[in-house]
Amino acid sequence: MNQEVELLADLDYELPEDLIAQAPLPERDGARLLVCRRGHDHFEHRAVRDLAGLVDEALFVLNDTRVIRARLRGFKPSGGKAELLLLERVGLPEAGPVERWRALGRANKRLDAGARIEIAGGAIVAEVIERREAGELLVDLTTEAGVHAALESHGEIPLPPYIRRSPGEEDLSRYQTVFARTPGAVAAPTAGLHLSEDMLRGLEGAGHRLAHVTLHVGPGTFLPVKVDRLQDHIMHSERYEVSPETAQAIALAKREGRPVVAVGTTVVRTLEAVAREHGEVVASSGPTDLFIRPPYDFRVIDALFTNFHLPRSTLLALVMAFGGVAQVRAAYAAAVAEKYRFFSYGDAMIVLP
Repeated sequence: MNQEVELLADLDYELPEDLIAQAPLPERDGARLLVCRRGHDHFEHRAVRDLAGLVDEALFVLNDTRVIRARLRGFKPSGGKAELLLLERVGLPEAGPVERWRALGRANKRLDAGARIEIAGGAIVAEVIERREAGELLVDLTTEAGVHAALESHGEIPLPPYIRRSPGEEDLSRYQTVFARTPGAVAAPTAGLHLSEDMLRGLEGAGHRLAHVTLHVGPGTFLPVKVDRLQDHIMHSERYEVSPETAQAIALAKREGRPVVAVGTTVVRTLEAVAREHGEVVASSGPTDLFIRPPYDFRVIDALFTNFHLPRSTLLALVMAFGGVAQVRAAYAAAVAEKYRFFSYGDAMIVLP
């Protein structure tokens, strides 16, 4: 039985800073892969390219969200620098010259209602409408070109803060999965970054099947836990969609005894949230604030392919819930000892039955 994790300190581990990957490898599918089996403390050291042969013919479920250029840097009328990280468009059914967004903000002084920020010399003007709990802002973005086009021209790919450099041309493609198609994420579903077109073809050629869900990665995934007791942590909601085709593919896999492999923690949250609400995976869409932590009774997935996650994060709690607290701690210790690369551009692990 998986032990309970109650305290934030239970999600801690030591990580040398030089193991945090700062850039992608030359080849998308060139990462190392730590292979774990639930209930065992023996690990194999393989390569991501070995993925097709590590599991019986399975259904691999991918998150097809597309990362938007969600980071905006500008100036207040006083001349002070200000920065916004857009989270989600709200309130308006269609895109247009004025859009309302949830956002996180940073400036030399607190951004309150009425604050204005000019981006790219006024090509985008942001006005803070409301300051909410946990520092979240409601902002109106105004631009003559239309907000989507303006973000493409003036926004930045929102690399995580542990990547200590500005985004470059390479990140426009590499911080995006090759199957990304539905814009809306403000962080990449990083497990999917390893899968090249050749790997996807190789999975299908080996008898595996592919299906897609959409979960627009937002603060529910990447914001750190700041409370000592995990039960007090409030997850931000993130929007998901499961198509009829994917629901049918999962139902067929279950009937056939075909393992369901989640490519990333965002896929796990999507499928498990739907199954908890409906009793099974059905075609549906909406928000989820599901926080998966040990112990947890998984209803859908049989295996998890994922990156290595930050200490004290909800993502590590999810992996521990699936793989076992002691086993995942041992796996992370082994990865550190073997100098695996960590986080978004790092290496990967797979947790098998």
